[in-house]
Amino acid sequence: MKANSPTDPLTPLARLPGVGAAVDSMRTAVDRVYGHRVMRRRSSEITAEAALRGARASAALSGADWALEEVRRRSDFGTDQQARTVGAALRVTAEAGQLLDIWRTSPMRVLARLHLVAAGGIAPEETVGRPRLAGEPVTEPGLESFGRPAPPADEAAARLDALSRLVIDGSQAPALVTAAVVHGELLTLRPFGTHNGLVARAAQRIVLIAGGLDPKSVAPVEVGHAEQGLDTYVQALDGYASGRPGGMAAWIAHCGRSVELGARESVAVCEALQRGAA
Repeated sequence: MKANSPTDPLTPLARLPGVGAAVDSMRTAVDRVYGHRVMRRRSSEITAEAALRGARASAALSGADWALEEVRRRSDFGTDQQARTVGAALRVTAEAGQLLDIWRTSPMRVLARLHLVAAGGIAPEETVGRPRLAGEPVTEPGLESFGRPAPPADEAAARLDALSRLVIDGSQAPALVTAAVVHGELLTLRPFGTHNGLVARAAQRIVLIAGGLDPKSVAPVEVGHAEQGLDTYVQALDGYASGRPGGMAAWIAHCGRSVELGARESVAVCEALQRGAA
């Protein structure tokens, strides 16, 4: 993704220590999935399974850690808070794949749509699909241990607008860097009153697909975030939110490792299909 502006704020992040190695390691892992012989014949099945596993993992990071088979067999997701979170994660993951073209020109529309899909029927109707207003609280299960409070609504709105412009302008930085910044910024800002985690992780997925790294969406980054654990996720996010170069590099590397782990999960699915075991 090339930048239209002579100044590209993401390219310095790509040069931070350890980021290049994270990008290379992640690409190797993703290439392994795309090179698997099962992908040549059954890529749609791998994509569908990756979406399911990614949604399950995203819900787990938002406080609803269900077994994969429980998510697979359930049809009613409106019975309690955890069920509603799992249902929201499934809806958001499904919706993300429909929004790629809009993301490139109007990321704010995409974020609003993702929040509407996640929070509709759960959050107060007047707060759904729009950033929070002054005085409105933020409720974000999974981030209770994140010690940095959400910024005031006006600051969050200004930074969200800057993030939108960054996406529209594009960047010469690797897709991993852009995806990590979008994810980290949305979680730091928590621009919506609820469901920011689900929206942020779906946005990261969109950037990785739209950026050409994972065009068939078979490396579910959410799986990697969940596999590394919520404490590690929050600690890495704190590094991003600090604004310090070392912390931001660590967050980008964490996201790269998450893509690697997601890719490894899909390789295991490919091998199971090859054996006739799944």
